[in-house]
Amino acid sequence: MFIDYAKITIKSGDGGNGAVAFRREKYVPKGGPAGGNGGNGGNVIFVADRNLSTLLDFRYRKIYSADRGDHGGSSLCDGKRGENIFIRVPIGTIIKDSETEKVLADLDHDGKEFLAAKGGRGGKGNSNFATPTKQTPRYAEPGKPGEEKTVVLELKLIADVGLVGFPNAGKSTLISVISEAKPKIADYPFTTLEPNLGIVRYKDYRSFTVADIPGIIEGAHEGKGLGLKFLRHIERTKILLIMIDVTSEEYQKDYKTLLKELNSYSEILSEKKKILAFTKADLVDQPTLKKVMKRKIRGYSGPVLVFSAATNFQIPELIDELWNQLKD
Repeated sequence: MFIDYAKITIKSGDGGNGAVAFRREKYVPKGGPAGGNGGNGGNVIFVADRNLSTLLDFRYRKIYSADRGDHGGSSLCDGKRGENIFIRVPIGTIIKDSETEKVLADLDHDGKEFLAAKGGRGGKGNSNFATPTKQTPRYAEPGKPGEEKTVVLELKLIADVGLVGFPNAGKSTLISVISEAKPKIADYPFTTLEPNLGIVRYKDYRSFTVADIPGIIEGAHEGKGLGLKFLRHIERTKILLIMIDVTSEEYQKDYKTLLKELNSYSEILSEKKKILAFTKADLVDQPTLKKVMKRKIRGYSGPVLVFSAATNFQIPELIDELWNQLKD
């Protein structure tokens, strides 16, 4: 199950209390202060892990706490520091403050860490408070409490090319043909209910990644359909492949609608490089296909591609174009 959103509570460990103790040595009936310091509490640290692909684990566990520090002991023995807790998340996870929505960290590569909550400082033992005028202090410092906060985790897939189109535009068929991804394919809208990521093998052992998200409908940026939930997955892509059904009689309107939804959702998406492609070329005859290949789209000046994933028509040319655009 693909889960790309979670809200959890994290708490770093409390610091241990400082100790009140005195030396008890033979022939020294009234030894000086010897209380040790409390140990610091453990930290809460997020770590990006390339072996993870979903936030599913956070659906079942909502609270993550680091260990508290041990209290200080006698004979100047300091308490042991609390163990850190490392929370592993998929690469591409964004951590936000749940109240302000402020982005705290973007874990965009394997092994990247983020200290989300620092452990409380251990209290000082009474040995730290001795002065020439107060040689036997009978007090110590309590440990500081750890930090507690609620954070939101959002997973954004990291891919080179994002596939954008209406439901049934052929996105799932395309990604299944050009990569090893095996999404569900059927002849009805919203077959794709979660993002799919595929690796396209290119010449000389090169490769690039493609992300397929559920189809966009008009009003997706306002939450209609499934678009709002998954549009963030193409914010990281370098190129957007805009896919329009070749049989559409309102292709100009289709392009305008898709562009509007992308622009309305995010300024990041509006600035992405875009390539326009007409899909399902096997559904029209040759004369119609020639007309399609000469179409001019208002507001678009890049290459116009035509292909059929079902028959492999122009698929090698499509892959070449995507690679060349990525290389540029």
